[in-house]
Amino acid sequence: MLSVPPSSFILTPYVAKIVCEPGWKWQKREQPLQNFDLFYVWSGEGELLLNDEPHKIGKGSCFLFRPGDHTSATHNPQKPLVLTYIHFNVEAEAYEIPQAYRVLRETVDFEYLLSRYVRVFLNETYGMEEEARLLLKQMMIHLLRGDREKPSVRRGSNHLYEVVHEAANYVRQHPSLAHRVEDLSARAGLSPRYFSAKFKELLGTSVQSYIIKMRIERAQHLLGHAGMNVTEVAEALGYRDIFFFSRQFKQYTGKSPSEIR
Repeated sequence: MLSVPPSSFILTPYVAKIVCEPGWKWQKREQPLQNFDLFYVWSGEGELLLNDEPHKIGKGSCFLFRPGDHTSATHNPQKPLVLTYIHFNVEAEAYEIPQAYRVLRETVDFEYLLSRYVRVFLNETYGMEEEARLLLKQMMIHLLRGDREKPSVRRGSNHLYEVVHEAANYVRQHPSLAHRVEDLSARAGLSPRYFSAKFKELLGTSVQSYIIKMRIERAQHLLGHAGMNVTEVAEALGYRDIFFFSRQFKQYTGKSPSEIR
């Protein structure tokens, strides 16, 4: 869809960000989808069938369903899905279409585009349709760019790669915890020194920098999308000193927390 102009996107009223009820399920319909559906999971756990192919879904799972697709889904009632869906059509012929499924690792920018689209669309603000089409185009570019990036080369054994990345994912999933290198290295079954060296080699950053980065990314999300003020976000992420939080936030983002809020 890189060659498709924004004016070719046909908007539909089927768009929302929802928290799925514990008994929620998406039943397979006899008729396939009639349009494109951008489907993104903010949190929760579940399973989705796309044309009878199962996908475990959770934070960062992103689908672009196409006309003719058959879909169904269920979720864990104890960890209900929070998701955004955007239905749309394209009147021009699209030569480049994002892949049907991916898991986004860096989610802040894409989640901002999703939130902005839903807010603009539902509030029916001035210039709503034009801005919504531009946002939709940006999201398609974001997905296409991710589809075409070369995967990083794995250095070291598969086991080493997995245990280091599992520790990194743990930090990402729990940014408010006071992570220590000793605890993370024990989780990986490695010595702190060796773990730190391999972490930097595989992820391109030190353990401490990664911990701060994940905390600041979560702070950006909470400030921009959760309705929390700066003090509440600082406390939620384990900062005892709001001034230290503000300095660290600006160091990593170039903006103060109040500018995001």
